[in-house]
Amino acid sequence: MSTKPPIAYIDVRVFAHATEDPDKVQIAVRNLLPMELAQTLVFQKTSCTGHHGNPIILFTSKLTDKKLLPTALEKIGKGLGALDKEELSRNIKLHLEKGNLYLRFDKQSAFLGALKFSQNDPIHLKIHFKNKTAQEITAISKQTGLLP
Repeated sequence: MSTKPPIAYIDVRVFAHATEDPDKVQIAVRNLLPMELAQTLVFQKTSCTGHHGNPIILFTSKLTDKKLLPTALEKIGKGLGALDKEELSRNIKLHLEKGNLYLRFDKQSAFLGALKFSQNDPIHLKIHFKNKTAQEITAISKQTGLLP
């Protein structure tokens, strides 16, 4: 296995609700990533409407710099606590599908510079590995510190 994981791209998706500052939501996403990648992040903005007519902004982005993408896994691996890593390790099969690793992070924690998983109104990352099996993705995740 090579020293750099063969990540093809990382898709980022996050909602900014009417009660949230869109700039702070973008900062939260950038805080998940290494500075070199965060600086290249360009968001597509889609205006949506919530169930009760409230305005929602959907921010999406696709990171494709194959030289920098592995550093994202390393930063996430360093930033995650042991409990989150253990939880991911126990449920890794729920996070893998067709060469993709799906991770969801708490927005408020990310804004404050801390990384932790969340299912409630999260920042969604879809990390696409090129031609890798679930076992290979798990091994790469261990190698980068994402898994214990």
